[in-house]
Amino acid sequence: MVQLYNLHPFGSQQVVPCKLEPERFCGGGRDALFVAAGCKVEAFAVTGQELCQPRCSFSTLGRVLCLAYSEAGDYLAVIEEKNKATFLRAYVNWRSKRTENCRVCIRMLGHNVEAPFNETYKDQMSIIEMPLSEAPLCISCCPVKGDLLVGCTNKLVLFSLKYQIINEEFSILDFERSLIIHIDNIIPVEISFCIGYVALMSDLEVLILKLESDPKNGESVNHQPPKTNNPMKQTEDVSNETLQLESDDFVICQKPMELLGEKSSQSGISVTLESTGLADEKTKYYHVQHLLYKRFAPDISSYVFSDDIKLHSLQLLPIYQTGSLTSGRKNLSQEKELLSLFCFFSLPHVGYLYMVVKSVELMSVYQYPEKSQQAVLTPQFLHVIASNNLQCFTVRCSAAAAREEDPYVDTTLKACPPVSMDVCALRIQLFIGLKAVCHFKNHLILLTKADPEAIPERRDSPKRLLSRKGASGKLKAPSVAEAGWNLYIVDTISPVQLYKEMVDYSNTYKTAKTQSCIHLLSEAHLLVRAALMDAHQLEPGEKAELLEAFKESCGHLGDCYSRLDTQHSHLALPYYKMSGLSMAEVLTRADWVLEDGSQKYERGLIFYINHSLYENLDEELSEELAAKVVHMFHAAEPKQLPHILCSPSMKNINPLTAMSYLSKLDTSGFSSILVTLTKAAMALKMGDLDMHRNEMKRHPEMKLVCGFILEPRLLIQQRKGHIVPTDLAAHLKDTQPGLLVASVLGLQKNNKIGIEEADSFFKINACSHYGLIYPWVNVLISSDSLADKSYTEDLSKLQSLLCGPSFDIASIIPFLEPLSEDSIAGLSVQVLCQTRLKEYEQCIDTLLERCPEAIIPYANHELKEENRTLWWKKLLPELCHRIKCGEKGQLYLSSLKETLSVVAVELELRDFLNVLPEDGTAAFFLPYLLYCSRKKSLT
Repeated sequence: MVQLYNLHPFGSQQVVPCKLEPERFCGGGRDALFVAAGCKVEAFAVTGQELCQPRCSFSTLGRVLCLAYSEAGDYLAVIEEKNKATFLRAYVNWRSKRTENCRVCIRMLGHNVEAPFNETYKDQMSIIEMPLSEAPLCISCCPVKGDLLVGCTNKLVLFSLKYQIINEEFSILDFERSLIIHIDNIIPVEISFCIGYVALMSDLEVLILKLESDPKNGESVNHQPPKTNNPMKQTEDVSNETLQLESDDFVICQKPMELLGEKSSQSGISVTLESTGLADEKTKYYHVQHLLYKRFAPDISSYVFSDDIKLHSLQLLPIYQTGSLTSGRKNLSQEKELLSLFCFFSLPHVGYLYMVVKSVELMSVYQYPEKSQQAVLTPQFLHVIASNNLQCFTVRCSAAAAREEDPYVDTTLKACPPVSMDVCALRIQLFIGLKAVCHFKNHLILLTKADPEAIPERRDSPKRLLSRKGASGKLKAPSVAEAGWNLYIVDTISPVQLYKEMVDYSNTYKTAKTQSCIHLLSEAHLLVRAALMDAHQLEPGEKAELLEAFKESCGHLGDCYSRLDTQHSHLALPYYKMSGLSMAEVLTRADWVLEDGSQKYERGLIFYINHSLYENLDEELSEELAAKVVHMFHAAEPKQLPHILCSPSMKNINPLTAMSYLSKLDTSGFSSILVTLTKAAMALKMGDLDMHRNEMKRHPEMKLVCGFILEPRLLIQQRKGHIVPTDLAAHLKDTQPGLLVASVLGLQKNNKIGIEEADSFFKINACSHYGLIYPWVNVLISSDSLADKSYTEDLSKLQSLLCGPSFDIASIIPFLEPLSEDSIAGLSVQVLCQTRLKEYEQCIDTLLERCPEAIIPYANHELKEENRTLWWKKLLPELCHRIKCGEKGQLYLSSLKETLSVVAVELELRDFLNVLPEDGTAAFFLPYLLYCSRKKSLT
């Protein structure tokens, strides 16, 4: 089903100033338009509105039968006819041709250019001759790599684009005949080629192949399809033999057929690869994957009018995943990564659009209101010409590509209109005598002729068109030039401008709450999506404008789904998320009052609000909006009301308002432990402790625990990524700590919170006076093997308090004086106090005297930042002095080595030498000196 909207996708129109009547034309790249007439090609620069200017013109060997432009390599490939013979040529460096009489260089494919001709080739147009053993019928250029595919009778020839490097500053474009694809039983009328994907079409058949570059199972390049007893294959052979027996008395017609994927290899068409070039192993093609075969049956009712049964407009359309463009234009093709690929072909009254990447499937079928003559597919639209009008249809390429790019589309986070959505005609624009169309960028090139009875070029006997054997690949000469022709450039308007018109148009459906509003807004959304997928051609300002339109379209779709009570109303949630709108902004946009004055809240809005409140968003609703939310859920889903009131976003709800709605739940017979706990929390918020106690006494503790498990946010909430206890949790800590502990353990056992969260919760609710005992204290304590174990726990608590942040050490020292410094326990307390008072030098002396094994752990922990100088000003001299005395020499020696390692890292070589003792042994200090001298070069 095709819906029709009367929108305005076409903008400005200008006339191409051709001197001769166009017979063929094509465009591409930034601004290139080529028009062929007879044995001449005119090139034009199309740079914007009213700016189609002649660039140059050049003569061809013969009459142009077919031409194709490649942006990669910036060359024009042409099939020419002279003296009933056809030739294939590529016109290179055509932009340098300034005048008609400029010299032109003609060279053979693969011809090596000698050094003396460097400057000649650099500044003049070159023509590359590409000889073929059979007459070329059709051509296609790969839009990414620039390789050229040529269709001949029963074969396709691939010419790989190459560059001959002349010197560091100059290289010339060339081709290499790299592959021949032998295809029996089908003669191509049109072909299309894109990154190894090949589509070819005869009058009634379409075949799509993929050339694989990785060898499988040791397949050779010159391979033949395996023999099979497939009855379909035998039927094909019989049919072909029978068709040879055609006479003027009868016609044998084949049945229509569609084969997808691997089944398409059973079509009876034999495909064989023959490698002919010296291409890189990475780019060689080793085998063929069959993707699609489709055959149409001729329409016998239109036997006299043979054109009614011919296919036309074969096209492969790639959509890329493009990274940032950091290099020049020459490398543009290398920065494109294929995201998805689509194939279009058409009969006169119906067109078919397939997706052919990963899986092959029919996406859309286009029914035309009139007989079509030609069509072009773009990422945004399908443009079709009939004899007297230009039609613009929407396409679903961006919707399919979005799912290829992100498999998680259509979740609660993201959404995209479905591929199966009906296509629509945006516009049917009147044009008299349309004959041909092509497209590049946002330009449509249209050829019109005043005489609608001009004889079409592909005219054969209808009977011969019914078989492959009878299909003719030659093009007849055009009729004598007639007056009244014109070549127009019609620009499509910017995506944002058309998007705004679609949104305005959708407002006519808004109050009716119909699917038409969603459909049109979905079209607008896909239009912007498609433009963003081609973002490498956009200016930064254009991209920012498109992104803003994209978010706005998501908001509009969210509004639609929030208003409708349908099976798809849940899509309000992902579209609102993609819009970037806050919950408050969505609530402000919502339609609260119906036409009759009543209030109704549809499923879409309820689903969005409910889900958003469960997600712990760092957004607090105002008191007014919170009251609206409570009223909404009381009317639509009263069972959710306790959960809604526990959301952090509802912090500003008036507790009296909340209590009134909760009381209504009680009086209506809707009572539960969850309602009781929510009322207790609200009573606490109101400061009514009596009401709070009464609510908490209504159920035993185990039921209260079950209530907290049902709604953990009564006790803990997440704010800015941190676990925060609620006011109710803080109150229970003082009044019912047992209930609080049991509830948190219940949450952990039921996977409502994790172990770390529970631990964190018990710590923002436990006493914060204790600190983590410093590591050197443990070393100090462990040095006393005879310590009394009976006071170990008490000592640890005291040490933890001294390591904590709460106590003023100077004020508690008098209480610690009874502790004897002779014991390790008393020593640890003394050194801790001195450390907290920043008496580090005294602590170093004490530890060196009493417990030297703890000095390095102490220094590593305490001598940091502004105290780091004590390593060489205090600790190093003390250790050197004590080693001389001879006591505890081994302990002091190991500590000295550790100290030297630290000082060698911290000091420069000259400073390090200055702090070393004058009477030391040079061999002992030498390794540290070497490291100190080398560390600068190492860094």
